[in-house]
Amino acid sequence: MIEFTSLEIMRLVFSAFTAILFIQSGLDKVFNYQGEKSFYQDHFKDSFLKNTVGLLMPTITAMELASGFLSGAGILLYIFSGDKSMACWGMLFSCASILMLFFGQRVAKDYAGASTLVGYFLATAAGLFCYLQ
Repeated sequence: MIEFTSLEIMRLVFSAFTAILFIQSGLDKVFNYQGEKSFYQDHFKDSFLKNTVGLLMPTITAMELASGFLSGAGILLYIFSGDKSMACWGMLFSCASILMLFFGQRVAKDYAGASTLVGYFLATAAGLFCYLQ
């Protein structure tokens, strides 16, 4: 069992944040796949990504679900064994997921949407930093 110093608490809080964020977002894409796909097709209709939505949707869905479940399972592993590797991978996948979403928003010229992702990225990057300490 780990000792709950401020660093351990921050690690767990960041992991809980990404678990909630990405499990919800990934499952939303799974259970509303056609609606989400339609949204992304419209979103990218004027960009070079317009013909890749069929490939991008399962990719971002898998990344988000991996981020969320690695973070969630990583919390339990970290609490009960002190092993932070799975949670660290969750943070790394979370950073990659946000970067993928950010790239898409910029390509679609949705600058307002891209700017909302900055806070999420800073949170995931801070979480990753905490795990690398």
